[in-house]
Amino acid sequence: MSLPIFGQTQATPAPYGMPWLRLAFRPFYLGAALLGTLIVPLWVAVFLGAISWAPTPPALLWHAHEMLFGFAIAVIVGFLMTAGKTWTGLATPRGPALGFLILLWLSARVASLVAPYAVFAVLDLALLPIVGLIFLRLLMRSKNWRNVPLALILLLLSLVNLTFHLSATGTIDLAPMNSLYAGLGFIVMIECVMAGRVVPFFTATALGIKIEPIVWLERSALAATAVGLVLWVAGWHSGLAAAALALASALNLSRQLRWKPLATLSRPIVWILHFSYLWLSLGLAMLAMAQIGWITTSLGVHALAVGATGGLIIGMMTRTSRGHTGRPLQVDALETAAYLLVMLAAVLRVLLPMLMPAWYSYALMASASAWSAAFLIFMWRYTPWLLLARRDGKDG
Repeated sequence: MSLPIFGQTQATPAPYGMPWLRLAFRPFYLGAALLGTLIVPLWVAVFLGAISWAPTPPALLWHAHEMLFGFAIAVIVGFLMTAGKTWTGLATPRGPALGFLILLWLSARVASLVAPYAVFAVLDLALLPIVGLIFLRLLMRSKNWRNVPLALILLLLSLVNLTFHLSATGTIDLAPMNSLYAGLGFIVMIECVMAGRVVPFFTATALGIKIEPIVWLERSALAATAVGLVLWVAGWHSGLAAAALALASALNLSRQLRWKPLATLSRPIVWILHFSYLWLSLGLAMLAMAQIGWITTSLGVHALAVGATGGLIIGMMTRTSRGHTGRPLQVDALETAAYLLVMLAAVLRVLLPMLMPAWYSYALMASASAWSAAFLIFMWRYTPWLLLARRDGKDG
């Protein structure tokens, strides 16, 4: 079977089992889209006082945690456990094993709303170590050393999540938001690594050109991003952190310019990845500005979380879902609308409050509406595809 999203070929077993439990992207993308559709409007309603409801952890921590360790992690798990089969040629969890993993994820999301904190924490802490160890074992068995750092990041995210729960309950003396910032930092690093591989590859394929990486630029961008995020999360020397984050922003923008972003404007399935990565560079620059007191940290955080992470997620979810259900890698007006809505959500959440602070509440409501509509579109279009067998009859 030729796998167009990664450009590799491997043997295809005969299809078996329930289609929606054949590869991890199917249930985890559906779960993430459902959560993304519901959770942001719910948070805004709670924040603005329209709903008098208190989740298991304090509302702000619940919102930030669920967007990172609920929404974003579901997509990362679905993507990596699907890609892992391609990268290694080995079987990844499917059928009852995959059903257990998605049920574990879903149970934690429900527990965050209704269960005692201890129940929520136990369920929430279980998924990432399991997935991280499964992924690491696959890579080690196949000697796929290149992707081992991604497995290690999953395991480090497990420790970050543990630190969050310990600090949220007062077990350790650490601000819970610091753990969430660390979680966002690791997710941004995953995005930097994976986007550096797939965005130029997808762009070159779409345009029929060759994009050769500059090794020193790629490594420098990743190193500067890691250093800048560590300094920011740790709160060490704001001036040095600002310099490192500004450098990281410039290097990431430089690497992206080599990927010919302007040439992709007629191809929505590619330009969404470019616009999202531009938000990553902008988010790093905004964090640098926050370090020296020019803007609030929240603006930089949401540039990374909504613009970069949200945009890359909707872009990769549509592309990988099309590729792995045997459909052409071309989107229509409905999917393009979803892309535009996520980008609009980022503008409304980040840039509008910065330019017009008095409109903050309206910006939140409008941004939440755009975000929710985008993932509702994904669910409308992709749910039947993800629940049913591939249209070409192949496994996956």
